[in-house]
This record gives sequence, C-alpha cells and structure tokens, in this order.
Amino acid sequence: MTVTESAPGGTAEPAGVSVARHAAGTRSVHEGILRRQSARESAARTYARALPIVPVRARGLTIEGADGRRYLDCLSGAGTLALGHNHPVVLEAIRKVLDSGAPLHVLDLATPVKDAFITELFHTLPSGLADHARVQFCGPAGTDAVEAAFKLVRSATGRTGMLAFTGAYHGMTAGALEASGHAFDVRVTRLPYPQDYRCPFGIGGAHGAELAARWTESVLDDPKSGVPHPAGMILEPVQGEGGVIPAPDIWMRRMREITGARSIPLIADEVQTGVGRTGAFWAVEHSGVTPDVMVLSKAIGGSLPLALVVYRDDLDVWQPGAHAGTFRGNQLAMAAGTATLAYVRENRLAERAADLGTRMLSQLRSLADEFSCVGDVRGRGLMIGVEVVDPEAGAAPERGADSEVGGGAAWAGFEPAGGGGGPAGGSGGWDRAGGEAHTGGAAAHGRVGTVGPADAQAPLRGPRPAAPQLAAAVQRECLRRGLIIELGGRHSSVVRLLPPLTISDEQATAVLDRLADAVAAVARERHPSRREAPVAPT
Repeated sequence: MTVTESAPGGTAEPAGVSVARHAAGTRSVHEGILRRQSARESAARTYARALPIVPVRARGLTIEGADGRRYLDCLSGAGTLALGHNHPVVLEAIRKVLDSGAPLHVLDLATPVKDAFITELFHTLPSGLADHARVQFCGPAGTDAVEAAFKLVRSATGRTGMLAFTGAYHGMTAGALEASGHAFDVRVTRLPYPQDYRCPFGIGGAHGAELAARWTESVLDDPKSGVPHPAGMILEPVQGEGGVIPAPDIWMRRMREITGARSIPLIADEVQTGVGRTGAFWAVEHSGVTPDVMVLSKAIGGSLPLALVVYRDDLDVWQPGAHAGTFRGNQLAMAAGTATLAYVRENRLAERAADLGTRMLSQLRSLADEFSCVGDVRGRGLMIGVEVVDPEAGAAPERGADSEVGGGAAWAGFEPAGGGGGPAGGSGGWDRAGGEAHTGGAAAHGRVGTVGPADAQAPLRGPRPAAPQLAAAVQRECLRRGLIIELGGRHSSVVRLLPPLTISDEQATAVLDRLADAVAAVARERHPSRREAPVAPT
C-alpha cells in the first residue's frame, strides 16, 4: 500500500485517502462560496446562475475552479479577453505601471500611459477615421460609451431621435436600453436588421437585405412615417446578444450610403466585435465602411475596465464637461489595452481568427446535418453561434417568392451575386444553399433556399421555433464536460462561442468535440431510443 503523508494523528495514511480528503476539502470551499454568493448577491446576477463555478486560477483558454476542475473558457468575459486569461504581455504591461510608481487614478489628465494607448489605438483605426479622429474616454463600461455617443451626435446635429435595429444590444443604462431590442419604454425608432435564418421578411439573402434597406429609406423619406429626422443611427456589424447575426457587407454599405446622403451620423457599436474578434481588426472593415462614430470597450482594455468613443473631429462640438466619469482615466487598463492592441496587430490575430473561424464553422455544420435540434450555424471569425430549435415542431409553411414581398423588383440597383457583396476575401453573393458565406448559411433544418433573381419562384420554408430549454440543456452538458459557453439570441436559444484569439488548433478541436458530445447527450436524453451520433470534428 502506497503511503504519502501523515494523518492527523501522526500515522501515515494511504494515498487514496489523502486524495479523497483533498477533493472533499476543495468541494467544501467551492460549495461554501456559491452558497454565500446566493445568499448575499443580487437576484439580478446572470452568468453565476447558469455557470456555478468558482474560478481561482486561469491562463489562456483554461480556468481552474475551487473544486479542482478545469474548464475551457469560450465565454472569455463576454468577449473581453482577446488574448485569453492572464496573457504574459498583459501582465507585463500592468506590472510595469505598478512598479513605476505612476499614479493609477488621474481623471482625464494627460499621462505617458494614456498617450501610448491613444497612439496605438489610432494605428489600428480605419484609415478614413484615423486621420480625422477625436477620442472621448468614458466611464469604464460599453453602455456609458453608447450614452456618450448619443449625447455627441445629438449635440452635433441639434436633433434628438435615434435609429436602431431589432435584436440590438447596446447596454443596460437608460439611453442604451432604449436602443436595444428588449426595450419597453421605446423612444428610438426600430428598423429591421437583415438575417437569413429568421428573416423579418421571410426571404433572407440579398433580397431580404435590400428590403431591409428600402424599409429604412422609406421611414426616413416618408413625411408621414412619424419619424423626425434623427440625430444618428447605431448598429452592430455583428449582433452578438441578438443571436450572432453578421450584417451582410452590402447592407452595411447601404446603411452608410443612406445615412451619408441624409447627414445622419452613423455609429458603429464595436464593443464586442472589435480588436480582431470577427476576422478583421474592426468588424466594419469587412464592408469597407467608415462610420462617423465608433463605440469601443471590452477587449480594448486588455481584460480591465475601459470604454471610449472615437469620432470624426467635425462632430466635436461639446462644451467642457459635457460628458465625464470619475474612472475614465484607468491607467492599468490603458497599459493592458496598449499591449493587447499591439499584440493583436503585430501577430496578425485578426487574420488568424478569420481562418480558424471558417474552419470551426465548417466543422460545426456537421451538427446541423446530424441533429435535428440544431437549426443554424453562423458567425464571423471567432464570434460563432449555433441556434438550437425544437426538432418536433413543424417549420413555417412553404411560400413562393412571388408573394406580397415582391418578386425581383427589389433587385434594381443591387449588387449581383459574386459582385463583392460577400465577406472580405470571399466570393460574395448568396445561393440556394442559403446565406452569405460568413453566416454559415441556413442549415438543413431551416430555410430550404434563399431567393435570387434567377430563382424567384423558389419555395421557402421558415425555421423551426427556438428551443431555449434545449439550449440550456446543451449549456449544462457542456459545463459537465469542462466547456464554458454562453447563450444568446432573441429567445436565449443560441449557443455562443467567443474563444480568445490565441486559441490553438488543438484547443479548438477539443472545444468542438465537447460541444458535439453535449449536443449528442441532449439528443439522446430527449429521444433515448434514437441512436443519433454526431460526426466528430476533425
């Protein structure tokens, strides 16, 4: 019998007993912390309910809990951790500031740390904005930066109304909530956001995107629409909380054209999509669009709280103190942010995200082929979503494209398939398999064909209903297998993957294996007699 250490009475005990005692101790610590959290923290807590873990150590993609278990973290602080947990360059930057004796709190005073951060930030901005940019540091949360952006364009234009999109998420403060998809007190005009799988017009593809653009034009130009000339338009290049829905590049260009022609400042919310997440340093770069205002947070602070607004200098009409915040001069976050921006740029991590994301989307589509509860797989770069649907519910009835939404009329003046409407580096256009290349396409259990001018009579079948309970079951099974994922979408039925940009090929394979195994487990539990098994990712 192997002996490793002394028991409390001084006698040696078997190794197995020692291990069991240690495991029981770690479980006790883990469970005690969770009990105290439940007893003392607000009922508004969210992630802690679905993810009952107690992180004590972390590095890169990996988190270790107080119970001794290790997890692969594909939540990444809701996209905050571009380089993963505790990346060496981030830690070094923070230590350098701490060791230097520099002040940690400076309000909006100039410092060498801030100067270096702004210089690096401006190196990364879209060229059309970088040459004429101003920056406003805000309270250290994306929602405050959204508030600042609204205040900015209202001051610059003298107008008050805002345009936003269905499914949007811009934060939790009052003004940001008004522009988000779950608002109740609506003082912001809602416009349709294009998507393939659950197209608001029942069409999807380029045709659906053009209808969404024409609806926007109509609202703005119709004197009886009830919408006064707005102060600005805010959009997400990829809707994250809305369900991982990438905006078609061609639609993004139409929004820039529409707002530019009407002197409406265009605000791009890059809080989650920025710093390489979608396969370009900024998600607007896929479409070549230069917004008037960019809202930045999350990864911009290198894992620490930081938020800011970058905007065209001709909008800079604020009076001193028009927007302020006690913690807008977070020196540690600026140092960590500078290190992160430089590392992503110098190591071409945006290009890496584009390549790996394409491969992960391709492998995830096998789940849609194998399991009827997977309705759609979509995303851009390392911002990936898998929509879970009710496999027993019928799809929406079929309908021809010559219905009330119109045949080919909306195509006039629209770029044809293959004409540059697809993602950067892609072939462009849509086809009957469904969807622009970066969306992952409509899966086999949803739309059976999108509509182009050559197949205007193609039948359409809508997607199955969302299945939030099944999605929650997939999340639980993932956690049991040591994989942390988030749920999003209109009905919390979209499994979201937001791994760090530093994830290796081997780690990506492990993530996909665990997700596939979790989906298979949920499918077996729902239908024990069926022997569905996913195709293992390679």
